[in-house]
Amino acid sequence: MPRILIVEDEAIIRSALKRLLERHDYTVSEAGSAEEAAQLALCEFNLIISDLRLPGEPGTTLIKAAAPAPVLIMTSYASMRSAVDALKQGAVDYIAKPFDHTELLETIERILHQQAMQHSEPPAITDDGGSQQMMIGDCAAMQQVYTRIRKTAPADVTVLILGESGTGKELVARAIHQQSKRAKAPLISVNCAAIPETLIESELFGHEKGAFTGASAARTGLVEAADQGTLFLDEIGELPLDAQARLLRVLQEGEIRKIGSVETRHVNVRLIAATHRDLRALSKSGEFRLDLYYRLNVMQIELPPLRERDDDVLQIADILLKKACKRHERPELRLSRAARQDLRDYPWPGNVRELENALERGVILAEGHLIHPDDLGLGPVSPRAHASSTTSNGEESLAEEEDDLSLEDYFQHFVLEHQDQMSETELAQKLGISRKNLWERRQRLGIPRKKTARRPG
Repeated sequence: MPRILIVEDEAIIRSALKRLLERHDYTVSEAGSAEEAAQLALCEFNLIISDLRLPGEPGTTLIKAAAPAPVLIMTSYASMRSAVDALKQGAVDYIAKPFDHTELLETIERILHQQAMQHSEPPAITDDGGSQQMMIGDCAAMQQVYTRIRKTAPADVTVLILGESGTGKELVARAIHQQSKRAKAPLISVNCAAIPETLIESELFGHEKGAFTGASAARTGLVEAADQGTLFLDEIGELPLDAQARLLRVLQEGEIRKIGSVETRHVNVRLIAATHRDLRALSKSGEFRLDLYYRLNVMQIELPPLRERDDDVLQIADILLKKACKRHERPELRLSRAARQDLRDYPWPGNVRELENALERGVILAEGHLIHPDDLGLGPVSPRAHASSTTSNGEESLAEEEDDLSLEDYFQHFVLEHQDQMSETELAQKLGISRKNLWERRQRLGIPRKKTARRPG
């Protein structure tokens, strides 16, 4: 039940507002001034409704003090200036007194809904080995994904997951299944693009003995194997038209018929489909059945590409790097400042899967305790503008960046100071790196090799 704090100095208005909200199942607390409200744990409220004009400090002083809880400002001075000033200071909205009860309730419901969308907990997912992991990401787009998962999972409706390859569509399907009423039943995952067109109907719907050449025994299809559970069809846009017609029958009637059989069987299956293709466009060209598209598109979840997830990239990278270091027994490795910047700037056409491969490559190729851009093998990366330069590691990441900067400085100064007296082999040995790595760092830092380099003596 949402908790709301009313901050209003007029007791009659405060009591009337409290009664109104309690009749609509809100838990309500009261305060007569900003100073009185400040004595409470403001961040624990779902919403604070405060008058603008209060004895002592104005209601807008609660905006920062209550963060991240939203503050709705009430004012009997319904001038545009006071409203704009309150919004500029961070108020979620304003409402003028005397207010209409219906309008106020609708405003409160909208604000609480928006807050729920923006602050959803990522779902926990159990992998095939039994270990749990959380979905990663705090950006607004992923918050919407978490909310959709939470609301969709128990509804037992068909779900269509959209997103580029490598964005984690199967993770979303697994999360929906594990939070659904079917969690104890099987989740059967099928990649439609990985099965030859001639075999896909047999794989999905099964066949009787002798139904075709090579069918030496009857076989149960994957749809029937998912009975009472969930069937996840990845890359459903690759499904042949004949198989689409059979699948439509499953969705409409809950029936399947094996290849070579005249009998139908009833199945109770929840279908989750995923694709990186535009199914509506495919239906216009005749490659995908429009009636099947409508059956699939009951609830839609769209996954954002990695390039649009801002600092989520570094958060995901840190977790994937830790796993890669553990696999290759190199726990001391970390990303250099330049590598972290490249990870943020790179467009990631292959999304999380490509990021995981780059970090695996970096762990294998890194020679010291830092992974540099050339170890990641991303090629030239064009800088991109970012709203925030903070990282998920806070002060620790800042310390790492400073360490990395001093190491780069040390390398540059050492090479410039000694390259007249040392060969490339000697320089590399002193720095503890290979000649190839020395050459690559010269290129990256713009340090030309001296043609007059000579050995001492």
